[in-house]
Amino acid sequence: MQVAIIIPQRGFKDESLAVAKALFSKWHIDPIIASYYSGECLGYHGAVVRPDQNAAVIRSSDFDAILLIDGPGVDQYKMYDFRPLLDLVKLFHTNNKMVAGIGNSVKIISRANIIADTKVALPADEDTKRLAILYRGTLTKNYLESDRNILTLSNPDKAEELVNRMLESLGVK
Repeated sequence: MQVAIIIPQRGFKDESLAVAKALFSKWHIDPIIASYYSGECLGYHGAVVRPDQNAAVIRSSDFDAILLIDGPGVDQYKMYDFRPLLDLVKLFHTNNKMVAGIGNSVKIISRANIIADTKVALPADEDTKRLAILYRGTLTKNYLESDRNILTLSNPDKAEELVNRMLESLGVK
């Protein structure tokens, strides 16, 4: 089993990525870190990560799920406006692969136009909330929401719970 973890070039949440990598590896799932930047990526708190793969060559057929990591880099690089990423997320969804987003990366899921009539964890920031409503997501009061093959987490401090839910949905745990 493999999970694609997408990070921005700079400003991803180090903690979210570290928790995801550790838990997937613990359960023998290969976490492939990907970015549209080929060089070293720099986390918000200083972590330096060399992506395993360029996100431009990811094929949904090679993966069981995609996880979008949060952080200020999502907004800085306007990842929610980057058409190749939106198309990739939509392709995962269309192929019934799991799509998961943490915090402000839910903007990417919203802009991929796959959340219509889907429960979405109540976003913490107004921009993410606005986009989720604009794309007809059904906001709930929960910090973690799973609906069909879409998982959303509004509280990045609870990334471990999101990954555990992903593991359960993948039939691993």
